Amino acid sequence: MGMAKVLVIGSINDLGLIGLAQKLESSEIHYLLLGAGDASQLGKYGVTKAYVLSTQVDEASFSETLVDLINVNNYSAIAVPVSKFFKTAIAIAAQKLSAPLIVDVIDLKQSGNIFEITYNGIGNRAQITVKVTDRVFLMAPPARFKPVEKATTVSTETLQPKVVPSIRVVSTEEKPKGKVRIEDAELIVSVGRGFKKQEDLKLAFELAEVLGAEIGCSRPIAADLKWLSEDHWVGLSGHKVRPKLYMAIGISGQPQHLAGMMESKTVVVINNDPNAPFFKNCDYGIVEDLYKFVPALTKKLRELLKR
Repeated sequence: MGMAKVLVIGSINDLGLIGLAQKLESSEIHYLLLGAGDASQLGKYGVTKAYVLSTQVDEASFSETLVDLINVNNYSAIAVPVSKFFKTAIAIAAQKLSAPLIVDVIDLKQSGNIFEITYNGIGNRAQITVKVTDRVFLMAPPARFKPVEKATTVSTETLQPKVVPSIRVVSTEEKPKGKVRIEDAELIVSVGRGFKKQEDLKLAFELAEVLGAEIGCSRPIAADLKWLSEDHWVGLSGHKVRPKLYMAIGISGQPQHLAGMMESKTVVVINNDPNAPFFKNCDYGIVEDLYKFVPALTKKLRELLKR
């Protein structure tokens, strides 16, 4: 592999990813600058070549343009920020080049012809290191890294996007959402399969009303039973939350759910199964029938809080 050629992609606000590229000490760093920005300041961090793509393009056009640029320059590693756009566009480019895409990268090293890449996996519950011997795409939050100043001269070239005639975006519409913004909630009462019927969820809603909390849920409640909308879904495939209080009622605590709420400050679990995995990942655990405990808790809180 020799000296690695690295392409960093992003706006002028994503320069942190240059810090990731700099972890490869003997590397040549290029930057694909998207949107407006002064490309000359990239030379402050050792970038020798800047491509400027100021034209807004869709994911298909961007991936085709990127594939051509990578093939011409033979980049070994391509670093991109985390965004909805890149999750689609970079996945397309990686597939076209038969290259792996590794997300949530936290470290990067090169040993001879091998890249050693460390990333957060299993819902941020483990750090995994893999070895790659060929081209690789890396995705990470730019704020995680800080580039070191290595002043050099940077040459700039305007990049023309490649038109993809077979695909045309007619319109882009955001998925309809209700009033719930569960990611912003400080207090969450979350429900799971311990509830026998949809109408029984009123027990949790009454408790949430007293606490001034939002309602969350595990995957089966939203995805399988459709008792609540996906706006309420907490988990690896749902929403990640960081409330001051997370109260899980009738949720077993599978890894996929834990991945969405592990950063909660205080976790309270109510479950009638003493062997539920959630009891190993909570601050307070109550082994009790939710149909008995939740109404009693709501009543007591209503008296204490005078609500």
